[in-house]
Amino acid sequence: MKVVCLWSGPRNISTALMYSFAERDDTTVVDEPLYGHFLRVSGAAHPGRDEVMAAVNCDGRQVVKKLLSESNGSPKVLFVKLMAHHFVDLDDQFLKRTLNIFLIRDPKEMLPSLTIQLPRAKLEDTGLKMQWQLFKMLDDCGQTPAVIDSRELLLDPAGVLRKLCDSLEIEYTDNMLTWQSGPRKEDGVWAPYWYHAVHKSTGFSKYVAKKDFPAHLEPLLAECKPWYDKLYKRAIRASCGD
Repeated sequence: MKVVCLWSGPRNISTALMYSFAERDDTTVVDEPLYGHFLRVSGAAHPGRDEVMAAVNCDGRQVVKKLLSESNGSPKVLFVKLMAHHFVDLDDQFLKRTLNIFLIRDPKEMLPSLTIQLPRAKLEDTGLKMQWQLFKMLDDCGQTPAVIDSRELLLDPAGVLRKLCDSLEIEYTDNMLTWQSGPRKEDGVWAPYWYHAVHKSTGFSKYVAKKDFPAHLEPLLAECKPWYDKLYKRAIRASCGD
């Protein structure tokens, strides 16, 4: 079995990408198994904190061990959706045993959405710096992780997914382009707080650029942009323009 770890930031259409992989006949998906660990270690005041911590294993080391132990089973692919900012107080060496994807989004488009739920969001909450650190570690070790940019994916879902599947050495299927609307059995208990939009979807939405950016978020944007730019240089590009 291939264990594929998706390292995303928040508000990056990561749940849509998880739903996409869930439509594959050869794939099982897991939704943010390190969320409880992150809440326990960081003390972060996220929506539904107590509910999440009561529902999941909050020991990140045990979570990682369990995921790796499942790599000997079936089906062919285990797709694990993870938030990069949840990676705290953990040994990064297990990433050398998995295939890794980094999902990014232009912070100019991501931050206004993130700060609806987290009004006092900081650079750490975006996961961008951690994404780069994990990418660089893997790149230095000879693994070349795939980088997916949300805009590029929405501009050309089939083309970007095909290139992603090629990089993972799995077969692309058009099943990945659509899914039924509504909640899924794989959703974490935090879905009611975060998944409103994706539950209304039946596929990847058309890319629409955001026109306005709140002035009070400019300092945070300046912190985020260098990390985003490093990763975007390595992102899979859409085959068509906007």
